[in-house]
Amino acid sequence: MSVVNTSQRQKIVIVNTGCANISSVRFALERLGVEVDVSDDVKVIKSADKVFLPGVGTATAAMASIKQKALVDALQTLTQPVLGVCLGMQLMVETSAEGGFQGTGNIECLNLMPGHVARMESKGVRLPHMGWNTVSHNSEHKEESLFKGIPQDTYFYFVHSFAVPEYEHTLASCTYGNTFSAAINKNNFYGVQFHPERSGEAGAQLLTNFVNL
Repeated sequence: MSVVNTSQRQKIVIVNTGCANISSVRFALERLGVEVDVSDDVKVIKSADKVFLPGVGTATAAMASIKQKALVDALQTLTQPVLGVCLGMQLMVETSAEGGFQGTGNIECLNLMPGHVARMESKGVRLPHMGWNTVSHNSEHKEESLFKGIPQDTYFYFVHSFAVPEYEHTLASCTYGNTFSAAINKNNFYGVQFHPERSGEAGAQLLTNFVNL
């Protein structure tokens, strides 16, 4: 396993969106020897070397919380590496179908990159997609450093009923009913649909890779 580069001390910030299990992400990073701040202060977020955008629950509630905290503009203008986790990844694209109580209609997300979140189709499998599943990453992708040292078809832990279909910004894929984006990337923005903080050694490797970007 790669280790976090501690030769240069970094400021790592987890955005306090008000709708995430922040403690699990924080503990996973601290186990790697990384010092972490949790904040919804725009100045603190903008001054970070790396930013984590976690999220749980619905896109509707998450975006309402982010707007209430006046974080939208700040997140859209970040130039350092940003990693969205689970719902945090889904919030990175343009719109989500998780816009109503029944998952109908669209809600505007952060628009950090193109894309749309769609309800997963069951196709004989149980929803939500919850548990371990294999992830296939694009080994030819120029940003493959996020999956450095992680073999193809490694298992990661998922919990979700909505997903971003495969498209031009897909960095890694997973199949459950349909094939969907397990990871996405555009410029400095990265997202993973799975929970690296709950994915054992593979998740720790991915977090290490991100911190070392």
